[in-house]
Amino acid sequence: MHIDYLFDTNVLIYLFNNRLAENLPSGRYGYSVITEIELLSFPALTSQETQIINRYLSGITLMDLTPAIKQKTIHLRRTYRIKLPDAIIVATAIETGAALLTNDTALHKVEDLICMALKIN
Repeated sequence: MHIDYLFDTNVLIYLFNNRLAENLPSGRYGYSVITEIELLSFPALTSQETQIINRYLSGITLMDLTPAIKQKTIHLRRTYRIKLPDAIIVATAIETGAALLTNDTALHKVEDLICMALKIN
């Protein structure tokens, strides 16, 4: 399935906490399996928050790990020395041709990655 934008975990956290100061761009959205793990493994997450996250994620496309994403992740880790979860998310965006919605400025330096930061309150 083709997606236009891939969510980084930080943007979804801002969205769920009503901290985005601008609307999301229109298009088809996806998220990495890593983002799902990061969102749902927060220790203080309530059952209501878990339901909200699961409901939102069910409406967008889950991008699982593929052999191409694994190979790109290895390359990114070796080249940019970024953390493994970030490398998987970045590799997913690159391999799917999606723009990464992220406010992590370190990721904006990755070559071949289209990044878009969103204003927050």
